[in-house]
Amino acid sequence: MDLIGWLTPWEFSPALLSMFFVAAVLYVRGVRVHRVGMARQGLFWVGLVLLYLSLHTRVDYYAERLFFAHRIQHLVLHHLGPLLIMGAYPGQVLRAGLPMPLRIRLRDFCRTGAGRLVIGLLTNKYFVPFLFVFLVLVWLIPSVQFYSMLDWRLYRLMNWSVVISGFMYWNLILDRRPSPPAVMAPGARILSPVITMVPQMVVGAVITFTEYDLYPVFDLCGRAIPGMSAVTDQGIGGLTMWVLAGFIETFGLLFALGTMMRLSGKGRLPDKRRRRAEAPKQAATQGV
Repeated sequence: MDLIGWLTPWEFSPALLSMFFVAAVLYVRGVRVHRVGMARQGLFWVGLVLLYLSLHTRVDYYAERLFFAHRIQHLVLHHLGPLLIMGAYPGQVLRAGLPMPLRIRLRDFCRTGAGRLVIGLLTNKYFVPFLFVFLVLVWLIPSVQFYSMLDWRLYRLMNWSVVISGFMYWNLILDRRPSPPAVMAPGARILSPVITMVPQMVVGAVITFTEYDLYPVFDLCGRAIPGMSAVTDQGIGGLTMWVLAGFIETFGLLFALGTMMRLSGKGRLPDKRRRRAEAPKQAATQGV
């Protein structure tokens, strides 16, 4: 198959295409307002392209007919794509790309009770990591996977739910600020990927070593590689989840560790700031 064949949408979606187009236009407009380094711009565009390729090209055909292709697709949708985009810190840039009336409406909404409730939900330090793991595991329940692969509405809900939860999670983990104003403390950003990767790795290992077909829906849809057994397909998919997903979360952990070390070096961790503030009082007390 040539390049054009690979890039041709398997299921054309005007709504999906519009979303990517709007995101690209807003980012280009925002870059004209804010000075954004080439590295950050590169992360954003690579992440956006990976998401597009996973959702709106021939890749989606193979994700519907091979379990391991489906797991690679979700690796990009849930882990790699959102991590790259959020690593570019695109929030202010995208907001700057909005027309002024929309920016004012967004600002005013964020100040309302409903706006604060939405922001609190999308950045809750307990709910977001739980949702991040839950949406990986729940779609892997064989009965849930069966119906989600056959019903296009469930299939799109599955894909978009993992994308959105990925953005929410990496937004917390890759935050470079101290807490507050960041929602998660620097130490929690290091610990969270350890907690979230364990159940994913365990389930990946279980899938890898299971010697019978857990997901017959891929045979029902017609496995895209003739001669590949269900157990082999399943084993590769389990390894993808077990090893590659764990590797990406380890990268997030190392990034969070680097952030903590940087904040510590600058004396911006809460304990250090408190000790600095209390030092003059202690010295004055000792002098008295």
